[in-house]
Amino acid sequence: MKQRDENEGYLDIDKPYEYIIAMGISTGGPKLLSQVIKSLDEELSATYIIVQHMPVGFTKNLAERLNSLTKLIVKEAEDGECLKRGVVYIAPGGYQLKVINGFRPQIQLTDEVPYKGHRPSVNVMLLSLSSIRNCTKKMIAVIMTGMGCDGLEGVTALKRAYNCQVIAQDQMSSTVFGMPKAIINAGLADYIVSGEDISQKIKEIVGDSHGC
Repeated sequence: MKQRDENEGYLDIDKPYEYIIAMGISTGGPKLLSQVIKSLDEELSATYIIVQHMPVGFTKNLAERLNSLTKLIVKEAEDGECLKRGVVYIAPGGYQLKVINGFRPQIQLTDEVPYKGHRPSVNVMLLSLSSIRNCTKKMIAVIMTGMGCDGLEGVTALKRAYNCQVIAQDQMSSTVFGMPKAIINAGLADYIVSGEDISQKIKEIVGDSHGC
């Protein structure tokens, strides 16, 4: 696994981070994620969680491919690991990913039944974030191309619980506009941007804060 060494100009993954950036995506996801992850600034004070609708066995290959495109660490999420700065966690196919423990956010994987047809589910991930207490991290939710409305329930709850900023992908750049359209139609999107501008919008929100 890649390591971060400040003497070499990289970030220390054990350094505190300010933002949890939660992404939900489905149809057309792998291609867009390659573009987004490659463009993310590795110095941002953030950790990343991605739920991509994929069956068992495919998310590991996705994580490895994305990992080769960036200075960030991209990996399949493992049960019990704490969220680290500069790490992108991909929800494993066939599991539900939740975030628990507000004082020190960590991954919980379960094999509970699909939620409204999805396992992993964007809603399950976002609902878990909305329910953790005593969490001082700032939140950004990003809903991208995909069929249906997975993520709508979770974004709604997260907006109520935290001062969460929401980015939705626009129709023109979406392979399927269902998931971001549901967020936009519900009036939950703070920003509506093209797929190629998602990483830049994240950088604008997080700003130049490289500390905790």
